[in-house]
Amino acid sequence: MGCCGSTERTKREWKPLEDRSCTDLPWFLLFTVFCVGMGSIFGFTIATGGAARLVFGYDSYGNTCGQRNEQIEGVRLSGLDQTDKKYVFFLDPCNIDIVQRKIKSMALCVSVCPDEELKTYQDLKRFAVHNGSELCSYELAGHKYPSLPERFDKCPKLPVPPSKSLPVFNRCTPVDISCYAKFAEAVVTFVSDNSVLHSLIAGVMASKVIIVGLCLLALVLSMILMVIIRYISAVLVWIFTATVVLGSLGELTYCLSWAYFLARTEDAKEEAEMSRDNAQVLLVYAIAATVFTVILLLLMLFMRKRVALTIALFHVAGKVFIHLPLLTLQPFCTFLALLLFWFYWSLVLLFLGTTGNPVQNEETGLTEFRLTGPLQYMTWYHAVGLIWISEFILACQQMTVAGAVVTYYFTRDKNKLPVTPILSSSLRLMRYHLGTVAKGSFIITLVKIPRLFLMYVHNQLKGKENACARCMLKTCICCLWCLEKCLNYLNQNAYAATAINSTSFCTSARDAFVILVENALRVAAINAVGDFVLFLGKILIVTSTAFAGVLLLNYQRDYAEWVLPLIIVCLFAFLVAHCFLSMFEIVVDVLFLCFAIDTKYNDGTPGREFYMDKALMVSYAKICTLVRHIRGERNSQNMQSGLFHVAHNLEHLMRGSGRNQKGAFLTGVFWMAV
Repeated sequence: MGCCGSTERTKREWKPLEDRSCTDLPWFLLFTVFCVGMGSIFGFTIATGGAARLVFGYDSYGNTCGQRNEQIEGVRLSGLDQTDKKYVFFLDPCNIDIVQRKIKSMALCVSVCPDEELKTYQDLKRFAVHNGSELCSYELAGHKYPSLPERFDKCPKLPVPPSKSLPVFNRCTPVDISCYAKFAEAVVTFVSDNSVLHSLIAGVMASKVIIVGLCLLALVLSMILMVIIRYISAVLVWIFTATVVLGSLGELTYCLSWAYFLARTEDAKEEAEMSRDNAQVLLVYAIAATVFTVILLLLMLFMRKRVALTIALFHVAGKVFIHLPLLTLQPFCTFLALLLFWFYWSLVLLFLGTTGNPVQNEETGLTEFRLTGPLQYMTWYHAVGLIWISEFILACQQMTVAGAVVTYYFTRDKNKLPVTPILSSSLRLMRYHLGTVAKGSFIITLVKIPRLFLMYVHNQLKGKENACARCMLKTCICCLWCLEKCLNYLNQNAYAATAINSTSFCTSARDAFVILVENALRVAAINAVGDFVLFLGKILIVTSTAFAGVLLLNYQRDYAEWVLPLIIVCLFAFLVAHCFLSMFEIVVDVLFLCFAIDTKYNDGTPGREFYMDKALMVSYAKICTLVRHIRGERNSQNMQSGLFHVAHNLEHLMRGSGRNQKGAFLTGVFWMAV
C-alpha cells in the first residue's frame, strides 16, 4: 500500500511524460463541492435581498430603496413602497463611528438628493414641496416641518450640505467632504501637519506620468533580467561567496578580537573586575567567531562544485525562458486570476454584511440586517474559501510551470517541443491533476488558518497578555510559518513529480522528498546561493528603477516632493521583481528535481542516456570527479566507467548540435576534469 492508502509499485519507475492518468479524483470532487458551496453563498445573498440592499441601499426601517417592500414584524414604518425613492439620504452624514467604520445616522429613502445648502426648516419645507423629496422621517408631513416638535430628532442636522448621488450605490454623499476630516485623521495618523499630506499628494499627482513610466521600466527590467541572469549568475554567486567570507572574517573575527585586546588593555590599567569579565566574554566570542569562519571557509571549499551546479541551473533556466517565452506571462495570468477572485470574494462579503434577519440596534434604535444562528457560519466558510481558493490558484501556477519545464527537460530534441508547452501543461493540469492541486493547497490552508488565528489573537491581546503568553504566541506563529514554508517547498516539488510521472499527491510528495534528502547538500547550496542571487537581482531592479527616477525627477524641476513618488516606484519595482524572479526560482527548483532524477536513474549507457543540458553535464562531471576523490580508489573503476559514459553523451550532444569547435572544447574540459 502506498501513501494515504493508494496502491503503488514497490520501486518507483520514473517514466517521464509516458503514462498519464487522473490523480486524486476524490479531492477534485471535494474541491468542486466546496466551490459549489461558495457559489451557494452568493446565491443566498441574492435570493434574500442582501445584494439589493447593498446596491440600492436601505433605510433605517428595513425598506430597500427603489422597490416595493414587505412588512417586517415588529418594525414600524417597514413595508413601504419606495419605488420612486431611489436614493439613500443620511440625516447626519458626518456622524461616523471610526471603530466600526460606518455612519451612525438615521437613513431615509428620498427621490432627490439636495443639490443646495439648506440652512433652515423653511428651506427643508420648500425643498419637500418643490421636489417632492421629504428629508425628514416618513411620519412627518413636509409642509409642517417648521412647526413640528419632533423636527429636532427626526429631521436632518442643519445646515444640510449640498450632496450628489454615487454612480452605482445610490447614496447621497456631501459634495464638501470636510466633515470627514476626523475620519481621515484617524486613518492617516502618521500625518501631523495637513500641509505635509497635501504636498505629498500634490507631488504624486504632478509626477503621475513619471511614476507610470518608471513602473513600466521596472516591468521591462524584470523580464530582461530573467533572460540575462544566466550570463551574470556566476558573477553574482562569487560576489555572494566573497561577501559572506569577508563579512565573517572582518566583522566577526577581527572586530571581536580587536575588542578583546582593547578590553585587556583597559583591564591592565584599571584592574576592574567587570572589565576582566567583559574581556573573558569577548575572548569566547572571538574564538567562536574564528571557529565559525574556519568552518564556513571549509564548507565553501567543499561545496564549490555544488555552487557550480547552481550556476549551471541558472544558465539552463535562462534557456528555458528563451524556449518558453510564455512563461513570462504566468505572473500576469496568476495575478489576474487572483484579482478577479478577490474582487468576487470582497463583493460577496459586502453582500453578507447586508444579508440576514432584521435586528434593532439597541444603541441607536435603527434596523440592521445581521446573520444569526447557523447562518453566521457562512462568513467563516467564506473566509476559508478565500485562503483555499487563493492557494489553489497559486498551486495551479506552480503545476503549470512545472509541467512546461518538465516537458522542456525530458525532450531530447528541443526542436521537437510542442508549439506552446505552457498551453499543453495547462490542458494536462485541467484534464488530469486538478485533484492533486486541490489537495496540496488544502494542506497549506490547514496550516495557514491556525497561524492567522493566532496572529489575530496576538493582535487583540496586545498590551493585555503577560510576557510568557506573548512569547508562546510568537513562538507558535513562527513555528507555523516555518512549517508553511517547508510544506510550500515540498508541495512545489510534489507538483513537479506529478507532472513527470502522473502520480497522486502523497506518492509524488514522498518520491520528491526521497530525492531531495538524497541530494541534501545540493539542495542547501541551491537554496542558499540561489536565493541570495535572486535577492541581488531584486535589489538590482529596485536600485536601477530608483536611479532612473532620481534622474527624471531631477530633470523636471517642477516636482518639489520626491519622497512619496520614489517610495511608490520602489515598492512597485520590488513587487514586480519578486513576482518574476519567484517564477525563475520555481523553474530552477523544477530543473534541479529533473536533474536529480536524471542522474539517479540514468548513467549514460545506451538505452539510459542522460536528458540533461550541456552545462549541467559539465557540472555533473565535476561533481563525479569530486565524489571519486572522496570515495577513494576502491571505486575508481566503476566511477571511471560512469564518467566515460557521461563524456560519451557530452561529446555526442555537442557534435550532434552542429557546433564542433565548442563541442570539442567542452569535451576536452570534461576529460580534464576526469
